[in-house]
Amino acid sequence: MQGIRRTRYLPEGELRLSAENRAAMRSRESIEEAARRGTILESACLLCDCASMQLTVEMPDGMRGIIPRAEAGFVPPGIGDGSVKDIAVITRVGKPVQYKVLSIREDGRGEPVAVCSRRAAQEECWEAAVSRLAPGDIIPARITHLEPFGAFCDIGCGLVSLLTVDRISVSRISHPADRFRQGERIRAVVSSVLDNGRIYLSHRELLGTWEENAALFSAGQTVSGIIRSVETYGVFVELAPNLAGLAESTDGAEPGHACSVYIKSILPERMKVKLVLIDVGEEAGTAPFRYFIDPAVTPRLTRWRYSPAGCRKVVESVFGFSEQLDSVNS
Repeated sequence: MQGIRRTRYLPEGELRLSAENRAAMRSRESIEEAARRGTILESACLLCDCASMQLTVEMPDGMRGIIPRAEAGFVPPGIGDGSVKDIAVITRVGKPVQYKVLSIREDGRGEPVAVCSRRAAQEECWEAAVSRLAPGDIIPARITHLEPFGAFCDIGCGLVSLLTVDRISVSRISHPADRFRQGERIRAVVSSVLDNGRIYLSHRELLGTWEENAALFSAGQTVSGIIRSVETYGVFVELAPNLAGLAESTDGAEPGHACSVYIKSILPERMKVKLVLIDVGEEAGTAPFRYFIDPAVTPRLTRWRYSPAGCRKVVESVFGFSEQLDSVNS
């Protein structure tokens, strides 16, 4: 299922430049063939008629593509009252949308109109892929929007899942915008699947263990970092999204600012990195990150241990069971 899911059901914005989609969007004839085959297509949403809530999507050869209000989206069974909110329809304007072509007819002027359904594309994606996801599955996702409590992610054909802020990285951040940008492509791990069909994601397990991140640094180096919190007993500095160290309190240290630090010591048995704050710079943007797990090799996680072997404090995630990842900054 993982291979099928990755090649056929991508987040909106990922399908548009594929060879199959470009071929299908060449002409009216190719659109008609896509309609016969039930192919999921993707193009830009051009406008919304706010009286009818009908969307217009880009089509070739002067053809007009419309998505009626009833076909604007799919809500999985058990979530709310099953209806798509108007704001979810309006906010598609200017963005790529995926859909199936249901029929092609002529309007009052004899011009061709393709009647399309985003709901049909999402329903197929749900039935064939998303509803089959299990905790631990590693999947592609795309950030749709950011809120203080987390990042909403498209996990296929515009179906959205939540990645809560505490599961973005081990290093604590004040807002998902500290780590992600809207529209960014990421990988995620399915954290939990609720009985009502809601799916929650995690991300920190892909960013490496304490040992994997600590191996990138050595005592005696001066390196760059980002100040994440200022406490009475010290300043926590992020060296990597899954690795932070503690420096003594210093005047001028502000959360979210870039800095340079000297690494005094790296202590695996205590899972600690001791730092000296050298200089504080300007406010930092989103911090770069790298993935340590290749989903082509490891498509699903069952257990992930962050803490080093021999460390008394065990920090891990167990998928399919009650999960717990203790704070490493406490």
